[in-house]
Amino acid sequence: MDININWYPGHMKKTTEAIRTNLKLVDIVYELLDSRIPYSSQNPSINSILENKQRIIILNKSDLANPNANNLWKKHFNNLDTECVFLNSLNGEGIIDLISLTKKIVNKRSIKVMIVGIPNVGKSTLINRLSNRKSTKTGNKPGITKSVQWINAGNGIYLLDTPGVLWPKFEEVNVGLNLAFVGSIKDEVIDTTMLSLKLVEKLNDIDKNILIKRYNIDKNLENSYNILENIAKRRGCISKGSNLDIEKASNIIIDDFRKGLLGKITLEFPNEVNHE
Repeated sequence: MDININWYPGHMKKTTEAIRTNLKLVDIVYELLDSRIPYSSQNPSINSILENKQRIIILNKSDLANPNANNLWKKHFNNLDTECVFLNSLNGEGIIDLISLTKKIVNKRSIKVMIVGIPNVGKSTLINRLSNRKSTKTGNKPGITKSVQWINAGNGIYLLDTPGVLWPKFEEVNVGLNLAFVGSIKDEVIDTTMLSLKLVEKLNDIDKNILIKRYNIDKNLENSYNILENIAKRRGCISKGSNLDIEKASNIIIDDFRKGLLGKITLEFPNEVNHE
């Protein structure tokens, strides 16, 4: 079962060029990653763009990820001589640690920071949290922030926001799928049912009890589509003609995963991915 993912809006090329151009203006870079998919959410072109620029890896949405996996990923980045902090930008947990680490690394009264990351990883929410304001436009769909802008975050920290940027081609199928699972690729360009079937497969590989516990489905089901049908029945997803509404059930599964209602789940671990 294949699923095609192809999304690289023109503004993303401009964003990459803007990052290169403005990098010399900043003292340090915040690179936001999604804690559930730290490898898949790290743009492979960023390393070559940033080169030796000081950087802090921010594992955002850490509250949605497996705590043990969070620690493994932090150890992984530390082994690469890269500072790493956990963050829940929605409630501010980790912000104090981030500010403290920034001032420790950059010993200046005025610190200029560039924030980079893929779409929907939480950059705008982080900026709002740091600056204690709600003026930065946010949304739950990728591609909301469209222009480069400076924000005064207080404490002598100035933030350079950049639009979320993906890369032109996903060399690894699992990377594209993981990005789609967490919502970093627009849902409009993906077949929801196919995506949910892939997510069911992934979750069952992690722990079959995840879906059983949430939806009270039959324990002996193996086929992903049969599991999806069973979830549709359990959740009363019925369309006209008394047929099962598979698309509605698919949206429920994907939404529940993104909201953390299926539990604290990490989709990839440091020892499972190619870091070349």
